[in-house]
Amino acid sequence: MRREGSPFTGLGVVFLKEYADHLSSIRMRVLELLMVLAGVGVVVMVILNVRKTVQRDDFLFLNLFLYQQEDSAVPSLLGTLSILVPLVAIGLGFDAINSEFNRRTMSRILAQPIYRDALLLGKFLAGLCTLATGLTALWLLIVGLGLITMGVPPSSEEVARGVAFLMIAIAFAGVWLAIAMFFSVVFRSTATAALCALGLWLFLMLIWPLLVPIIVQMVAAPDPLAARVGLLSDSQLNWFLGLSRVSPSSLFTDASLVVLQPQPEATILRNPTIGMLTQAQGMVRGGALPLNESLLLAWPPITTLIAAVIGVFAFTYVIFQRQEVRA
Repeated sequence: MRREGSPFTGLGVVFLKEYADHLSSIRMRVLELLMVLAGVGVVVMVILNVRKTVQRDDFLFLNLFLYQQEDSAVPSLLGTLSILVPLVAIGLGFDAINSEFNRRTMSRILAQPIYRDALLLGKFLAGLCTLATGLTALWLLIVGLGLITMGVPPSSEEVARGVAFLMIAIAFAGVWLAIAMFFSVVFRSTATAALCALGLWLFLMLIWPLLVPIIVQMVAAPDPLAARVGLLSDSQLNWFLGLSRVSPSSLFTDASLVVLQPQPEATILRNPTIGMLTQAQGMVRGGALPLNESLLLAWPPITTLIAAVIGVFAFTYVIFQRQEVRA
């Protein structure tokens, strides 16, 4: 039977209904409160330490996202978001589809002039806009706290870099929302979907970074000169970066650091090799890259995050279209 009309018929209705449900749900309020408390707590500690510094810094506001006190177990705001954003996204998406099957409402929804395309896309866009709303509110709160406590307004470039970081965080949240919805489509049990999503997050966050150096040593030949000074060879670094970026958290961190740290030597010193240190010999210390150059360096991990969102959602869409819906 050939279907008639646009496949996105009813998309706006589904989006508005799901968006309103997310914003008014107790679950979302608890997740938002957790994110705000963690983010504000980290930023307050950062502000207290940044105010004690006396050296000149052209990008003082960007330190709010990156600063971490030495010998402290408290991560930076960037590290805090890399942990909390996946949890909030999983909390929003793990029961997006299977809850409709469990409540026996899926057949009633599809009996209306609403196609599966519109239902799945509307739920995803509603969850993504909810995450974007929460992250934007947190970003504005952090900037407001910085203005009040430090008394120095951010420059236009700092604002632009902060907005770019916000967009990267939203794309990162979209990856985990798509993954959570994938498990919601595959498993009818909400508990199973939540456990699988959390298990994948724990594996990519904790276990995969421990396995990457072992795999690199097995597949890449070491450079004797680099081994003497305790550095990776260029081939080992390529393998290390390629395997590390299997994790969305690594992509998010890499892209964010490039945007929030304009100094090129900071990028080199994060993962130094013999070749990179040789190239850095003639580099002007303290020079900052312009915003467009930083975005060019951050573009590969950003596009990978966006491609991951599209790929996971497309795979989820194919599986959802093949599922049988009974009354």
